[in-house]
Amino acid sequence: MLLFLLTMLYGEMIVSQQELDIHYMQMALALAEQAEQHGEVPVGAVLVQKDKVVARGFNLNILNHDASAHAEMECIRAAGKVLDNYRLLDTTLYVTLEPCAMCAGAMVHARISRLVFGAADLKTGAAGSVLNLVNNEAFNHQLSVTSGVLAQECSEQLSAFFRRRRKEKKALKMAEKQKGLNE
Repeated sequence: MLLFLLTMLYGEMIVSQQELDIHYMQMALALAEQAEQHGEVPVGAVLVQKDKVVARGFNLNILNHDASAHAEMECIRAAGKVLDNYRLLDTTLYVTLEPCAMCAGAMVHARISRLVFGAADLKTGAAGSVLNLVNNEAFNHQLSVTSGVLAQECSEQLSAFFRRRRKEKKALKMAEKQKGLNE
């Protein structure tokens, strides 16, 4: 459900870019939840062209046994099929986590116009945190970047996932240790 106000001007609905960014990032967060339900790191992505969702994706690395099955890559692959083109011109990619080098490179090659991400990735982020591949002047295409959209929500979703995973691993170790003592 859209949670923003619409105003009418000359018969057209006018919505601020910030409101649209929040709306689409909420969609990406819901996709990240789907990834988590599959046991994946919760990252979701949505590709939009002319205010229409073209494709969606979420992490599928573990399920597909594929290091390249990041949310962004899944979304880019699906969009290419929908648009019948590997060039994703005049599109915006919304993703809950700052893209890695692989995903950033794919965005440049696909000619995505704009990247909007939630949480910064201080270890592998390639859209400004560690590297800035999406705005590297050595490449023949650069993306416009908006960072920090729903950053708190995106960060918390990831943090909660990793806290839960560490707790599960600790419980498993304790159970194995207990089992060894009982034998």
